[in-house]
Amino acid sequence: MDHIRIGAKLPVFGPIVHKVHLADAARRAEAAGFESVWVSDHVVMVQQSRTRYPYSEDGAITWDAAAPRFDAIVALTIAATATERVDVGVAILLATLRNPLILAKQLATLDVVSRGRIVIGTGAGWLAEEFEAIGVPFETRGKRLDEWIEIINDVWTGRPQAAEYEHYDVPGGLLSYPTPEHHIPILIGGMSNAAVQRAGRLGDGWLAFQRADDLDGAALRNGYARMKVAATESGRPAGRFIVRLTGPLDAAAAALPELAAVGVEEVIIEVDWLTPDGPERTLERMRKRTA
Repeated sequence: MDHIRIGAKLPVFGPIVHKVHLADAARRAEAAGFESVWVSDHVVMVQQSRTRYPYSEDGAITWDAAAPRFDAIVALTIAATATERVDVGVAILLATLRNPLILAKQLATLDVVSRGRIVIGTGAGWLAEEFEAIGVPFETRGKRLDEWIEIINDVWTGRPQAAEYEHYDVPGGLLSYPTPEHHIPILIGGMSNAAVQRAGRLGDGWLAFQRADDLDGAALRNGYARMKVAATESGRPAGRFIVRLTGPLDAAAAALPELAAVGVEEVIIEVDWLTPDGPERTLERMRKRTA
């Protein structure tokens, strides 16, 4: 089996945030041998949602909406400063809920501080009420994301060009330094055809989502193929292929051969943070499948 990188989902959501210190968890993951650490993002949730959650059969969210959740940029900062070698990513960042100039500055700063280890997964988002609460029209989120990706990459040159987009305006004469330490990969998250096409057209890869105990290998294989076609048509390389896995660890480990067969380069998994050797034991069980 080809080597698959293993990333750890950090404890940034749920009651565990009061039991496990985020910086300690990031250090433990790095010491255990994980190759990346990841946070997640929602700005707000709602008491009762009218929006269908796209990753469950009945459309209902699969977690407690009132559970605490850390801010993604703050959590990235903590993880980046607590570690030295691992990639530090977010899966996924709701980028269009944030001003692109401010977010570009924050991420460039983080990339310099981390010595070039930041990875961004972003997507259009699914919770209409969250967009409404922040004053961003939900219906235009896809087009906004396309524009946001173009703007943020231009800002990262340090001298963004004046441009008028449908949803954003960038004035001329701006300077935005420091520039990132390296090219910050922008992976596109989601399982929809729009997400796959965007990953090929504009992104640096695809960040798919799967339940480990209900893996849809055909969807991953087909999506990856469509991403590569879209990239080729846009004159771009296909980029990275990462899968965020939820569900039981044994199922995640058992899924690795199939994931490798469809071209997955990295998986992000849940980790046992509540026992002293939890990260080590988690990674050992996964690595037995990649030996």
